[in-house]
Amino acid sequence: MVTGIGLISGGLDSILAARVLQDQDIQIIGVSFVTPFFGSERGERAAAILDIELKVMDITQAHLEIVRSPKHGYGKGMNPCIDCHALMFHEAGKVMEAQKADFLFSGEVLGERPMSQNRQALRTVAKESGYEDLIIRPLSAKLLPETVPEREGKVDRKRLLDIAGRSRKRQMELAAHYGITEYAQPAGGCLLTQPEYARRLKELMEHSPELEVRDVQLLRIGRHFRLDTGEKVIVGRNQDENKKLLSMRDDADIALDVKDYPSPIALIPQNASEKAIAEAASICVRYSDAPRNEKVIVTYHRGGRTYTFSAEASPDQEPDRTRI
Repeated sequence: MVTGIGLISGGLDSILAARVLQDQDIQIIGVSFVTPFFGSERGERAAAILDIELKVMDITQAHLEIVRSPKHGYGKGMNPCIDCHALMFHEAGKVMEAQKADFLFSGEVLGERPMSQNRQALRTVAKESGYEDLIIRPLSAKLLPETVPEREGKVDRKRLLDIAGRSRKRQMELAAHYGITEYAQPAGGCLLTQPEYARRLKELMEHSPELEVRDVQLLRIGRHFRLDTGEKVIVGRNQDENKKLLSMRDDADIALDVKDYPSPIALIPQNASEKAIAEAASICVRYSDAPRNEKVIVTYHRGGRTYTFSAEASPDQEPDRTRI
């Protein structure tokens, strides 16, 4: 039996690409990827709809290298889509070889995304993946060069499609044809495309060129401030975020809160100076329920020990000035 290894994002396009190939009695094995910026949950739901095996691969370290310095640059946010797709196909190619499968495929549509799915970008992704002649885009295949599996008759090119452009009309018609009603929306899958997260990541990279997994995970939580000392303060916005910050701290972090009043957790990652602790305390008081213009007791925790001192809320304009 002919077998195709597909990049299954969970969006409609990847589901439809798999369905088009299943119409040819091709066995499909899906691959979804995990990084700090996106997970496999959407792909897992899509695999259940398609009734296919799904392999989940964590590509965090390789992906962080790409995010730090993408060969082909970023999209509108901090999303290195061309480099990212090439990496995904490269990793999926390992699955193809291990499974002795016949080709790779994705739900990419020519011209649907002007920067990452134009003709040159698709060609670049295929070439840099290392599997240039084995990648099929079933939804646009008739508009793209013929691949080895098509030439060898493993995939019937005549039964592939010629969708192009940003309109979703034909995809919606196909979804209705296949009875597909549940699928992830095109946007929202990758944090790197979200403006606030992208802004925080860009700022982090300016101060910390060596990206660490926890650093990028913390970008998802709370209010972020860059102090004049160069250190960062993260302030929880609700009880859930407070719990997340506490669960992610390590022994070198400083965690502050206001004694005797409802208060956020303020976290300073890694070996804070005394000046930074004082500034963070004032910000923490500012976002607590403690009275203004009055010193209150702040506790901070470092390396298993707890300390207390008094602090007053920072002026309203101060957090705005340092907020990322």
